[in-house]
Amino acid sequence: MGEPLSIPPFGQADLSNCELEQIHLAQSIQPHGALMMMRESDGVVVQASANAADFLGLAEPVLGRRVADFAPELAEAIAPHLGEPLDSIPHVLRCRFGGRGWDVLVHRPPGEGVIIELEEAGATLPLATRIEKALQAILGSPSVRALCDEAARIYKTITGYDRVMIYRFDELGHGQVFSEQREPELEPYLGNRYPASDIPQIARRLYQRNRVRVLVDIAYEPVPLVPRLSPISGTDLDMSLCTLRSMSPIHIQYLKNMGVGATMVASLMVGGKLWGLVACHHYVPRLVSFEVRAVCELLAEAIATRIAALESFVQAQAELSVRRLEQRMIEAIAREGDWRMALFDNSQALLTPVNATGAALLYDGQILTTGEVPGTPDLRAIGAWLDGRPRVPLYATSTLGAEMPEFARCAAVASGILATPVSPSPGEYLIWFRPERVRTVTWGGDPLKPVEVGASPKDLSPRRSFAKWHQLVEGTCDSWTSADLTAARLISDTVTDVVLQFRAVSFLIAQHQLDTVRSQVLVSDQPAVIADATGRILLCNGAFNRLLPLTQGGLVTIDDLVPLFVDAAEVRQRMLDLTAYHRTWRGEVQLAAGQEDPRQLLVRADPVFSSPGKVLGFVLLFMDLTERKAAESARNRFQESVVDRNALFSARLEPKADQIYRTLLSPVVENAQLAALEITDGLDTTRMAEMLGSVQASVYRTAEVLAHLASHAAGAQDVAHDDGHEGGQRGDRPGEPNGDGHSRKGPGEA
Repeated sequence: MGEPLSIPPFGQADLSNCELEQIHLAQSIQPHGALMMMRESDGVVVQASANAADFLGLAEPVLGRRVADFAPELAEAIAPHLGEPLDSIPHVLRCRFGGRGWDVLVHRPPGEGVIIELEEAGATLPLATRIEKALQAILGSPSVRALCDEAARIYKTITGYDRVMIYRFDELGHGQVFSEQREPELEPYLGNRYPASDIPQIARRLYQRNRVRVLVDIAYEPVPLVPRLSPISGTDLDMSLCTLRSMSPIHIQYLKNMGVGATMVASLMVGGKLWGLVACHHYVPRLVSFEVRAVCELLAEAIATRIAALESFVQAQAELSVRRLEQRMIEAIAREGDWRMALFDNSQALLTPVNATGAALLYDGQILTTGEVPGTPDLRAIGAWLDGRPRVPLYATSTLGAEMPEFARCAAVASGILATPVSPSPGEYLIWFRPERVRTVTWGGDPLKPVEVGASPKDLSPRRSFAKWHQLVEGTCDSWTSADLTAARLISDTVTDVVLQFRAVSFLIAQHQLDTVRSQVLVSDQPAVIADATGRILLCNGAFNRLLPLTQGGLVTIDDLVPLFVDAAEVRQRMLDLTAYHRTWRGEVQLAAGQEDPRQLLVRADPVFSSPGKVLGFVLLFMDLTERKAAESARNRFQESVVDRNALFSARLEPKADQIYRTLLSPVVENAQLAALEITDGLDTTRMAEMLGSVQASVYRTAEVLAHLASHAAGAQDVAHDDGHEGGQRGDRPGEPNGDGHSRKGPGEA
């Protein structure tokens, strides 16, 4: 084994260890602003960017001086916010001193003083109309594709960058240009893919913390911090939340190779994970004001929330299809005594929710198929191969031939499979198939040769060529998405339940098969109780017994189940309806049985008929609803917290700012509430609380940014108009593009 890679300081990495470069410890900034660190105890500046005095128009250095002495208006504006956490989102304010207006961002890294970043104030934007219109367009997008196309258009209109791309990550971390808006003369990069190695993990983590990053001029000269180490902590200053932080020289070289002159990147966080990026590229230097960046952050949160809602809606639609399939199987049991034909009489009902082209059921020694599937010998061989693998609830692969070469011959119909056991018995599976899709994938440069390393560090050139590189992909199918897996898991649960119920019926009908069927029911994970026609309990399986306290025992008849539940009177009536009147029971019950927190269960109880009017017995199946109830509780807490948070922010705002805030917050809350409904109506209850928490955090972050923007807009009239700034407009402002010198090379990577 080789020696472990060292952790290189900022600016000293090469391509062998750039993944570990400490890019948050840059100790320098971009020159379009200035940075100071103030000691809270006395307000003295103990560390600052070398350009601070000149940038602020001061005759003397700022180090060792109190902020209140050289900029009393600034100190007065900051003072009311020093009691706030300031550790996750910088506080933003606008103030005037030295005859100029300033946009000021304030935050506090762990164990340090207060960081103050200053930029010249930009022009005020028409917030109430521009943001509200954008939010309504986001809320009205009917699909993820339409949403991303709309988002690219919105960002290009607001920011004025030459190219705006919605960059989406796949399961392996590779990126793809999912949507794009560009100037007409630029080469399109829609659909291009880029290797996961283009964005190191440490950079991805920073994208999660600092949601909008700007590079104003690719040719900038970094401005160092003085002194290099923080006098408070004695270490390099953590600049993770600094908007002015310098970027890695390797990333700068990367952008130079693409001919890019300036960038802005906004993060799209869905379910607590980095779903993608909004990558804006310009081909000459471009400065966008704080206000534009804040609007972009707010919109990114709204877009991410809408993505969560749309993805959950797709899953909810799949659930509806599966429920219909379940109903047909139950009806088939009652009508024909067999559920399998109902599963296969409509191929699309089984294939569409999973986006498969074929399916096969291996059950009870027989095989049923629909669509395009391998031959019977190959199907039995696949079942045997699955038996030899570790047992999992759901197995998926898009490269079956690579995992088991003997199945490579089946690629035309089964390059990929999705398989789930339908019972504890070996060889019983429901399997979906997808064919090989030979396709050409377009990469932005050869992913197999991502770097060139010269003789000296100056020759270090990540991805020197960005010409399109085409890769022929064979032996694989389209990847199974998380929505496919969730739909398959739901179908699996339904079929497994039906199999258990059908075998429970067989148990009552065929007593001579008691030993075989009993073992199937006993080892099932689905809690089940079987009783004969008199109500005498024949079997309580292990899953049901595990619901009960250890002291519980003596269950002889169905009536003995009644005291186990909270609403004993209701349960007793339902049991009477079942046993005396042969009425099916579907409902929710609370299992008391000595538990401090009663467990919520879904019960499905059915009479079993051997002939019309002749009852053999009863089957009762139970499903634990704890996760579903937890998700509903999470939704309720979410709704309450949104309301409380709105009131909290509103109470802090001046009347003029409050009016702007309330106007713009309405579509944000509407978007979040819709997302909450879609998420809690979705399939995967285990992730509902996590997804709701992500949406809630997004609302909090958006509300805070919006509160800053509203205050910023309300107070800007006294500052910005006097300064005559044009704010993010294209024209003759210093540092802005003038229409010349556009370099038209490769795609943007954030």
